[in-house]
Amino acid sequence: MIATPQSSNLTPEEYLQLEAASDIKHEYIDGEVYAMAGATDTHVTIALNIAILLRSHLRGSGCRVYISDMKVRIKSKNRFYYPDVLVTCEDKDKGNSTFKQFPSLIIEVLSDSTEAFDRGDKFADYQFLPSLQEYVLVNTKKARIECFRRTSEGLWLLQFYELEDSQFELTSIDFTGKISDVYEEVGFGEQSDSQVLE
Repeated sequence: MIATPQSSNLTPEEYLQLEAASDIKHEYIDGEVYAMAGATDTHVTIALNIAILLRSHLRGSGCRVYISDMKVRIKSKNRFYYPDVLVTCEDKDKGNSTFKQFPSLIIEVLSDSTEAFDRGDKFADYQFLPSLQEYVLVNTKKARIECFRRTSEGLWLLQFYELEDSQFELTSIDFTGKISDVYEEVGFGEQSDSQVLE
């Protein structure tokens, strides 16, 4: 979802003003602004399925679930990203309507154009969020969920879940769900937009 830089040397305040008036979303990396590409049917369906599951689970808990239109600010790294799904249970996040700084859970749905970034630099940046307890990557080519959990020593441990596992856990929000529910109405053999246009 990261494209070529659109603007450079912007302050965070200038970026937020630009974003408030923009028709498209941009992520912000240390003064540089990057336009985000659109998502496929599979990507959007998976993200929506997850958000619905988590919203139902967290209703009345004080935690909030946000989808891809809510930014996460990583102040120490001078970054703003748009995760596919995030959960915050921190009261301090209620004071800002355009971004959150204290997520406990971030979920990214992988795509060909963003997978390397989601696994690499973006995950490295997210680790600078002290509140973050779990980082989850959801595959769009097959039913597989990768859950990275922060240990008490500050290390990140990986647990895979696949369809034969039936269920998956998100310990940061005490959630157990069915993998089949995450992939409901997803067809892995469907063509991409570029294939359809050829």
